[in-house]
Amino acid sequence: MFCLLPPTRLALGQLPEERVPDASGLFNLMRNLGGAIGLALIDTVIYSRSPVHGTTIAARLQAGDVETARFIGVPPELMAARPPGTLDAQAQALLQPLVEKAALVQSINEAWALVAVLTIAALAFVPIARKVAVGDLVRA
Repeated sequence: MFCLLPPTRLALGQLPEERVPDASGLFNLMRNLGGAIGLALIDTVIYSRSPVHGTTIAARLQAGDVETARFIGVPPELMAARPPGTLDAQAQALLQPLVEKAALVQSINEAWALVAVLTIAALAFVPIARKVAVGDLVRA
């Protein structure tokens, strides 16, 4: 409720009382639509980028990258002792959940970064928002 009440008050607080019901309905529609679009965008980023990250991580592991092994939680000594190249079936079965988890984490981080960029962009427009006089609201 701490997140919903202040924007609602800001959006509807200057309206004449007879216009609040219609404005409230429109405000709720736009809030729900924005939430649905935002969630769809976040899901798209997460589920489209995870396979890309997984492929990249797997390729780095096959190349013997110790930092990538450390990132997914494999002791670097195990990767340093292994020759670069394709992984055997047992190693793939052991590493697959770790790679999937790391790829999901990277995708979620990208989604959060997208949310942060969009929030900063929206906040950049706040100073240029025009204040509407109460008289203009009554005429509209």
